[in-house]
Amino acid sequence: MKRRDDVLLVDGYNMIGAWPELAALRDKDFEDARDRLLEMLADYQGFTGMTVIVVFDAHQVPGIGKTFKQRRLTVVFTKEKETADACIERLASDMALRSRNIHVATSDMIEQHVIFGKGALRKSARELLTEIKQSRKAIQHKVEQKASVRNELDSNLKMDIRMKLEKMRRGEL
Repeated sequence: MKRRDDVLLVDGYNMIGAWPELAALRDKDFEDARDRLLEMLADYQGFTGMTVIVVFDAHQVPGIGKTFKQRRLTVVFTKEKETADACIERLASDMALRSRNIHVATSDMIEQHVIFGKGALRKSARELLTEIKQSRKAIQHKVEQKASVRNELDSNLKMDIRMKLEKMRRGEL
């Protein structure tokens, strides 16, 4: 069971390459694929209560790394000459000391073994996508349930109050 202080570290470009919807989008517009991934993960974070940190490789891009918040997610672009795997390993080690469950989403088998050795729980891209789809269905189900519930306040009001409210609604008061 997931706890509110659990952390999910996501290898962003690994998910984009592994999820069919994002891979197709990447071929048309890379930025759109990245934005869609962040949107999906933000919904997942909101549903599960987990802290989600998405790491993107920038090791071939000159400059310093960058960390910022987007849609309440923490987004990390690695430093020059640092891979997403190295960044995820560092973050997993740092966070494991704080007695919380660390989950790492990547389909890179070597990376899965390394982070497992650091005490993190591994999750493949396919597993994470399945969980995201399940959470989306659960959210939709809750929304549909709430939409079907009617406000029964009207039947609990006295007639004179109902008449005054109706006049207010019509702009007669």
